[in-house]
Amino acid sequence: MSVIGMDTSNYTTSIACFDGHDGVNCSRLLPVKQGELGLRQSDAVFAHIKSLPELSGRLFSDVKIGKITAVGVSTRPRAVEGSYMPCFMVGYSHAKMMADLLQVPLIEVSHQQGHVAASLWSAGHLELMDEPHLAWHLSGGTTELLLVEPEGKNVRCTKIGGTTDISAGQLIDRTGQLLQLPFPSGKHIDALSKEAVLSETFKVKCPGLEFSLSGVQNKVQQFHEKHGIPTETAAYALRCVAKAVYLATENALKMYPGCRVVFSGGVASNSMLRQVTLPLNPIFSEPQYSTDNAMGVAVLAHRLSQE
Repeated sequence: MSVIGMDTSNYTTSIACFDGHDGVNCSRLLPVKQGELGLRQSDAVFAHIKSLPELSGRLFSDVKIGKITAVGVSTRPRAVEGSYMPCFMVGYSHAKMMADLLQVPLIEVSHQQGHVAASLWSAGHLELMDEPHLAWHLSGGTTELLLVEPEGKNVRCTKIGGTTDISAGQLIDRTGQLLQLPFPSGKHIDALSKEAVLSETFKVKCPGLEFSLSGVQNKVQQFHEKHGIPTETAAYALRCVAKAVYLATENALKMYPGCRVVFSGGVASNSMLRQVTLPLNPIFSEPQYSTDNAMGVAVLAHRLSQE
């Protein structure tokens, strides 16, 4: 038996199917004009409305509708009071209609919980859904260090650290804008950074579990004005982010000894972060399941439908 998962974030439209072991995810990035750093919510909503029918058509060409036992959907960014974005209502409306038509349960989760589940499933560590662990949610709008604890078949995510101002994704996208790269800029910045030869960096202060990245943006600008080499600027920005995350994680492991550390969110797909944090024995998902996707929603829907 299988479940369907939907996620309509501010970056990607996605729909997935999961049978308890294997799954498939169909997704599409939202269109953003060159030089811009995102979409207005009204434009994001319209883009999701256009994309979902085509993506669902692709997915359902290989899915037997009669074997679907539940439909899952992300309805908000995080599972906390006041967390809301209009774009998630597109996924909800489609999922609700599908669940009503098929007469199966509709299971609502948060986008963040979906990221955690997708990372664990992709990395082959779903057992951590039932154990306390640390998780970074690194995306265009979020840079949070979470304490993840079991909550029935779902997980409860409590923020314990992260950035105090702009997110890692915002810094990377602003660096991409500086270098005239498409939005979102993560994969382009990552590709450029692999060709860099310098190792210069700005050490971000992190006495505890929190750090600031707003000052790094100015440092990136100054570095680019000094060197004028896109590959070096890209690597400089990523090194600053990776080392700040490393320091906060190192401090967190002193407070929560024995916990595994899981990375989720689009920024977690970059190779610099993976290289710098290697001494911490981190868990990373496959890159395609680090970026926004509906697979984690489907994984959670399958688990929750078994309760």
